[in-house]
Amino acid sequence: MCLALPGQLLSIEGDTPFERTGRVCFGGLIKEIHLAYVPEARVGDYVIVHAGFALGVLDQEAAQRTLDEFAALGRVESLAAEPPP
Repeated sequence: MCLALPGQLLSIEGDTPFERTGRVCFGGLIKEIHLAYVPEARVGDYVIVHAGFALGVLDQEAAQRTLDEFAALGRVESLAAEPPP
């Protein structure tokens, strides 16, 4: 199973499409990501990232829905980890 996460593109570097990288914020965690697959991505955009590569650009609403779903899953997972009373 593959999991891709949305993050906001903070900065872009690189002169050619294959050299383009960007700093992406995932809820406070900032990672450098390859942007070769999303030449249309601009600073401020939300990108969906898997294995260090941005695979697509999302609008802010879609990114927020995805982040909300991940947050809900985390709450369910933490409840499931609690020992029964």
